[in-house]
Amino acid sequence: MECKKDKNLKNCNCSYPGCPRKGTCCDCLSYHLSAEQLPGCCFPDEVEKTYDRSFRAFAQAWGL
Repeated sequence: MECKKDKNLKNCNCSYPGCPRKGTCCDCLSYHLSAEQLPGCCFPDEVEKTYDRSFRAFAQAWGL
């Protein structure tokens, strides 16, 4: 499978400086799920910038 990193970067809202997984969605998702988190793209921009990627923060962000 071909990585679409250049295309992914156009929609990636990760604001973490120097993130080595930025735009490589499969690596990002694997990394965050292994830490019981969700990637930044699952959050509105203002919530993503807090770096709280917990499931609880996700639920609060979306009113669940």
